[in-house]
Amino acid sequence: MDCVFCKIISGEIPSNKVYEDSDILAFRDISPVAPTHILVIPKRHIASAAEITHSDGELIGKIFAKIADIARAEGVGNGFRVVSNCGETAGQTVFHLHFHIIGGRELSRSLG
Repeated sequence: MDCVFCKIISGEIPSNKVYEDSDILAFRDISPVAPTHILVIPKRHIASAAEITHSDGELIGKIFAKIADIARAEGVGNGFRVVSNCGETAGQTVFHLHFHIIGGRELSRSLG
């Protein structure tokens, strides 16, 4: 598989890890848009949010609980954004489900 995030999970490509367990990996974005910019990904390859199924519910719940934990640990628990681009027209560039935790500065109210 030629997925950059799968290569990060396997250790083929290094990352600045924030958290890791058997299901999830979180690491600092290499091109941050804010002081806190962390990517949280499932270790199992899912191309995007459009491919999430009901059977993924437990994994997605675990990811969001860990997002909250990471945000608190990073000192942005009082205000952060979680973003997941879904599809090329929405700006997705790596086709492995991932959630951006963005915080540490005032964020604009506009999303478009």
